[in-house]
Amino acid sequence: MTVKTEINVRYAETDQMKVVHHAVYPIWYEQSRTELIEKLGIKYCEIEKQGVMCPIAELNSKYISPARYGDTVIVEASVSKLTPVKIVFEYKIYRKSDETLLNTGSSVHPWTDTNIKLINLKKAFPKIYDTLLNNINKL
Repeated sequence: MTVKTEINVRYAETDQMKVVHHAVYPIWYEQSRTELIEKLGIKYCEIEKQGVMCPIAELNSKYISPARYGDTVIVEASVSKLTPVKIVFEYKIYRKSDETLLNTGSSVHPWTDTNIKLINLKKAFPKIYDTLLNNINKL
């Protein structure tokens, strides 16, 4: 499953050259990732209310071509791996007007409890795990 999130580049996200600052891309990843989790059948805030956290353990980002002030970008987020101990997302960012690939990335998120202690989601919260797994497999 891939979710496509449309984002209008704001002036505040750019540097003096009106190029999107590198620190903005992970924020865009998060926005699209949050929408993806919801499409998989559960809101991230609901997962947290049940005592499950999903902190970021690894982040990769490759800058191919700059996004600029005034651009509209499409952020594609997908799950590349789901296991009982982690979830891995992949991202692609395109300029909407000409479909130029601007950025690719990935992030790794272990499943933890509220004390950031690693958990086996399948054993500790089987309903959450099954909801995610079943909806990923449907597509």
